[in-house]
Amino acid sequence: MCGNYRFNIMEVVELRDPNEARRFLLQGLWLQRAVRPAGANVKQALEWASEIASSGQPLPPIGFVADLGAVAFGLEAGKFSKSLPEVPGWPAGLARRYEDHVLGKIYADWTFERASDALRRYTGRDRARGLAYVVKQIRDRGRLGGIELSPAVIRGLAALSGDDCLNQGYELLTRDGPMPLLVKQYDALVSAARRMAEWLGQDDIIAIEQRVALADMGQYVAHRQILQTTAKFESRLPTRPVRPLAGRKEVPTRVPDEDQYPVGGYSSISNRGSIESLLHSQLAFMEPQERPDLFDVKFVRDELFFYSRDENQFLRRRREFVFIFDPSLVAARYKDAELPCQRIVLALSAVLTLIRRLTDWLSADALRFELIFPKSKDANSLADEAGLFEILLSELRAAGTVVVRHGGINEKANAAGQASELTASALASSDAAVAYADGLGRIAQVHVLLIGQQAVHPETESAVVAVLGVNGPRPSLIDGHGVALDISTDDAFDEWVDAVIRILQLWV
Repeated sequence: MCGNYRFNIMEVVELRDPNEARRFLLQGLWLQRAVRPAGANVKQALEWASEIASSGQPLPPIGFVADLGAVAFGLEAGKFSKSLPEVPGWPAGLARRYEDHVLGKIYADWTFERASDALRRYTGRDRARGLAYVVKQIRDRGRLGGIELSPAVIRGLAALSGDDCLNQGYELLTRDGPMPLLVKQYDALVSAARRMAEWLGQDDIIAIEQRVALADMGQYVAHRQILQTTAKFESRLPTRPVRPLAGRKEVPTRVPDEDQYPVGGYSSISNRGSIESLLHSQLAFMEPQERPDLFDVKFVRDELFFYSRDENQFLRRRREFVFIFDPSLVAARYKDAELPCQRIVLALSAVLTLIRRLTDWLSADALRFELIFPKSKDANSLADEAGLFEILLSELRAAGTVVVRHGGINEKANAAGQASELTASALASSDAAVAYADGLGRIAQVHVLLIGQQAVHPETESAVVAVLGVNGPRPSLIDGHGVALDISTDDAFDEWVDAVIRILQLWV
């Protein structure tokens, strides 16, 4: 114990005395530097601080929160003043260090800039919730502490006018000087800013952009674990396309004529061609007074000149990759001691890794990915997983490269004209989904990955089906011929990485 302060292991200070908490907040309002302290800015700063305190996390100095919010939402544009007011009793060296290291890093850090672009698309209370998430991630990455106080203290100050709050804060600074606790907090901010490479991580930015930062804890944790596990997968995969597996199954597919078209410019002039490629100079042979005119005569004799195109043809393969998630995969929501996360998280991360790698390696092909979640006796058994993919693949879904079919998601596709009665029936069972994917072989080269608890290989004619069995901490894999592949290693996670590599070798 130290006076009214109680410290714990995380360097978090609990202010039990309401008067001390008011003093900490009122004095901190004068320490914002992104904009000049003014009554109009106080309400927003208190609103952001209230959201942070109400969410149960320690509160950094409110001046720092106000600076983060002002830069994130662009409130400081055109309002910065070089003649910021001097804070009575505040160490001049600490003020300069804060402006150089903390405020300068806020402006220069690309991660915070990208997060700010996403936050500005938020509306209403979501803006305060999004900023509270940013503050939490900065605290965690910088190992910063904070102040625990009652949110009622903040609500009490919000009931006052902004000018009253600033006047009271200035009076406290002049009479008592800055709180030692406030000085210590700013010293910690400067030290954290100097040792941190970036304010936020890549996972944090994606969570803000995809609005998972505002989701419930279960969805947020699953989203974050999938991204982290996918990053582990990608770090273990080769950067260049893998060599195809010897003896893999291939199914020839008829290429529609619309996938072939001439490329290049005109290579020569000939006396045969379409009217669109006629030389404009040949129109001079048209004589309006006489029939037949010279143009007609030359046309009959094949003496008109046409541009002749290069005969090269451009071929872009249509490739369809279908991922079928059998309802039995619900049993994979299990955490094994030898794995870093649940089995189903590894399965979803493997699919996300496959989509990213195939999109990168097969960029010259016309790719389309379909993720199908068939129905089961338990309605919407994998609805949460389908919703996660809808978020994780939102950009590819908007481009039409990825389609997620499951219940209400499939209804949206129907409304957009992207699904038919056949695709709706594909949700009836895993067998129906496989039959639907087999039908796609008429117009594209189709690869199917059936993911379930039991690795049972189905028979198909036009599609190449691989089966990923998830019935334990170590996966099993069956190729397009129905032959089980040996992917045994000493480490369970290494077997998942090896399974992803084998699937790529079957498909690329």
